[in-house]
Parts: sequence; C-alpha cells; structure tokens
Amino acid sequence: MKLLQDKNVIITGASRGIGKGIAEVFASHGANVAFTYSSSEAPALALEKELQAKGVKAKAYQSNAASFEASEKLIAQVLEDFDSIDVLINNAGITKDNLLMRMGEADFDRVIEVNLKSVFNMTKAVQRTMLKQRNGSIINMSSVVGVKGNAGQTNYAASKAGIIGFTKSVALELGSRNIRCNAIAPGFIETEMTEKLDEKTVQGWRDGIPLKRGGTPDDVANACLFLASDLSGYVTGQVLNVDGGMLT
Repeated sequence: MKLLQDKNVIITGASRGIGKGIAEVFASHGANVAFTYSSSEAPALALEKELQAKGVKAKAYQSNAASFEASEKLIAQVLEDFDSIDVLINNAGITKDNLLMRMGEADFDRVIEVNLKSVFNMTKAVQRTMLKQRNGSIINMSSVVGVKGNAGQTNYAASKAGIIGFTKSVALELGSRNIRCNAIAPGFIETEMTEKLDEKTVQGWRDGIPLKRGGTPDDVANACLFLASDLSGYVTGQVLNVDGGMLT
C-alpha cells in the first residue's frame, strides 16, 4: 500500500543525509517530490533522477531557505510545476558548534537563520496554499538537543527548541483549517557526516542508547511518513522523538 499516492511534497535540504532518506521513502510511497539543496548540485540532480525512476514526479531546486524572499519565490515556482503542495518538510539545517565562551555572534546568528528562520519562511510561504486547500501537513525537523540541550551547541539547541515552540503555535493557529503541524526530534542518526567521526567515539554513543545503535535516515523518514500520511489524521502539535530511547 502506497501511503502518499499522488501527494505533492516539498522537502528542504534533501540532497543528502536525513533529507535524502525522506525523499526516497516518500517517492517509494507514491509522493511527487520537490526538494531543495543549497550548493551540492551533482548529488541533487542524481537524487532527482533516482526519484523519477520510481515513477513519480521529482524536481530539485537550488534555494536558500534562510531567505524570506527566496522561499516565497520557491513556493511560487513549485506551485507552477506541481499545482498543489500537500506536505511541507522543513529539514534544512546546519551546525556551527562551539562552547559559548568561544562562540562568535556570526556563528550564533547563522545557525538561527538557517535552522529556525527558514521554518518561518517556508511555513509562511506555503500557508496560503494549504489554507485554500483546507488541508496540509507540516513537519519540522527539531532534535533531541532542542529538547534537552547539549554543551557546545547553544546556537543549535536554541534553534531546535525554537522549532518546537513554533510547531505547537502553528498547530493551534491552523488546526481549524485541517492543517496539521508536528515536529520530529531525531537522536544520533548515522549519515555521511557521522562517518567522518572517530569510530570509538561513535561506538561510545551507540552504547549509551537503549536500542544500542545509531538511527538511520530511514528511521526518521518512516516517522515522517506517518506524520505526512492520513494515518496521523488526528495528530497535531506533537514532538515525536526518534532517538532509540535516548530521552527515556
């Protein structure tokens, strides 16, 4: 059974990692996928081809989600290409980790801009369409760090905690129009980025997780699939921890 047959989905930051995993799972479930990338054009175009091979419509767009104007333009273009938008996944994000005493203002501002302001930009841009349709699911990518904090990540934790507050407020504002808004808080997910880390450190993290393994992009994508599909028709304003029990 294809849970997202003929639904039009937009995913920010999907050329690699978790975003790419979501795009692949969604296309396998019949969704047409519009996705953005910031600079990795080759992987984005390769993913576009891979998704199209699954028999769905797919298109990559270079866009800066941290820009209000660029987000407005992007949504206008996607609506021209896809006619409607049923699901928005705000996944674009960066880290610029450092202890507070060493963190520069620019590193704080940039993380807030890319991780948190982008969620405002894209949600605002897509809202009019979903209100007209009287239907829609918005999924925002938070983090366990946004729930519990983490030393050396004040900027990242603030941005991800902000996403949770934003999500709950949007759920309250748009619920009467049948528009749902939820957040996902991934734990330690193993992607291309974690491959660069020291194996001993990574194993130490795995050992501290009740399920004794890091998560995969598919683990997060399957949680998104539930929140994007009609299976979660009565679920809004929630934060779903996908963390192997880290926060238990």
